[in-house]
Amino acid sequence: MQLGLILGDQLSRTLPTLRRLNRDRDFIVMAEVWAEARYVPHHRQKLFNCFSAMRHFADTLASAGWRVRYLPLDGATVYASLREAVEAVVTENPVDRIVVTEPGEHRLLTDIAHWETHFGCPVEVLEDTRFLISLTDFAAWADGRKALRMEYFYRWMRQRTGLLMTEDNRPEGDQWNFDADNRRAWRGDPPTPAPLLFEPDSIDQRVAAMIDDQFADGWGDVQPGLWPVTRAQAEAALNHAVSHLDCFGDYQDAMANGEPWLFHSRLSSALNQGLLSPLEVCEAVADAYYRDRIPLNAAEGFIRQIIGWREFVRGLYWHLRLYEPQNGLDHHQNLPTYFWSGETRMNCVHQTVTQTRAYGYAHHIQRLMVTGNFALIAELDPEAVSEWYLSVYVDAYQWVERPNTLGMALHADGGRMTSKPYAASGQYINRQSDYCKTCWYKVKESTGTRACPFNGLYWHFLMRHQDRFRSNGRMGLMYRNLDKKSEAERTALWQQGEQLIARLTSL
Repeated sequence: MQLGLILGDQLSRTLPTLRRLNRDRDFIVMAEVWAEARYVPHHRQKLFNCFSAMRHFADTLASAGWRVRYLPLDGATVYASLREAVEAVVTENPVDRIVVTEPGEHRLLTDIAHWETHFGCPVEVLEDTRFLISLTDFAAWADGRKALRMEYFYRWMRQRTGLLMTEDNRPEGDQWNFDADNRRAWRGDPPTPAPLLFEPDSIDQRVAAMIDDQFADGWGDVQPGLWPVTRAQAEAALNHAVSHLDCFGDYQDAMANGEPWLFHSRLSSALNQGLLSPLEVCEAVADAYYRDRIPLNAAEGFIRQIIGWREFVRGLYWHLRLYEPQNGLDHHQNLPTYFWSGETRMNCVHQTVTQTRAYGYAHHIQRLMVTGNFALIAELDPEAVSEWYLSVYVDAYQWVERPNTLGMALHADGGRMTSKPYAASGQYINRQSDYCKTCWYKVKESTGTRACPFNGLYWHFLMRHQDRFRSNGRMGLMYRNLDKKSEAERTALWQQGEQLIARLTSL
């Protein structure tokens, strides 16, 4: 008899574990354990999403005739770790083999590597085939390349999948990338679509009560029905997203006061839990383009996020061992408390953190160019920032979070993922949002008490790291602008940056 362990982000009927098991003879274990719930201070909405989706999936499997042993955190016995949970089941039901699909996080894979000795039976770790490219194929693509850049990987994936490719193997519209068309600021029109909400059922209600009881000290609000937690809900969310994707391309980099969603799909949580597959999502978007329901820049921009960034960062996580500590710029400042409270005069940070606390969500530009950009130019410790990102978002799993945080946002990987750091002054945020209009700080000022902190920190960052970045061709304009300033101006900007870093906690 085999025991199949299914993890909380493996909620797919196509999971290799299910394919390997015999429904009549073997059984499945799913467990909510303290080690997974508290290894970082997870947003309570994420905990709700995970546990509710797991319980719904276990019910679905049981209804399909599988023998399922589900161990909840509010059950008679609570287990500290997955190994303890499996051990309790194996003690009651001796098994010949343990089967699990490879986890997405290195720490779990390392733990499972010792299980065979611990349990005295074979432990089979199956390749996770739910991604569009295997780790072996990614390594083959990466082998011998001087630089690993997403754009080249993305083009290769377009050809490999055939998505948005013509019959003669050319990209639709004769362009690989329409990113230049996707940078419009949103000024209130067109109207944003209302988010799709779901009616909480009895499972949702029990999980919400459990979160309130067991995680009363946790961070973030819980709203049952805000995110899909079943396959049917995920399919509905996909249909809703595609039907409102026509404006996504134009405004995907936009930000606005009181508008957490804008035109974003909110599918990443369902994707990362396994409720949707990346290929079905991309095919639905491509089909909408071919039916003239959405423009090409929206379809291409969306698909690039899935087959480009999502697959790319997973490959980099394992290929470059980005689960290990990274601090290529030698930054060590403590994480300010307003990353949790939102209590700061910087309106862009306040807006992003406040909505993150409410929903467990901020879209990619808020993460990269507000909190990520600030963390970079304020010299925050990258491991502390990485733990924060892993903690606060409903879609955050280590394989996708660490490359995006350490590589893209913080350049802490030594430039292995991106050719330049994503450092920017407050002018970028002013251009892409209305945040600066209601901010206490003045975005057009770089020095002085009310000068935008992003400005002083940006110039300070360039000066501090000029030996590293001045020869970077993609940063030439930045340094030419710095060189145009007088010595007195540069001295004032350096001092402004030093003062800002000294009082980061009170900005």
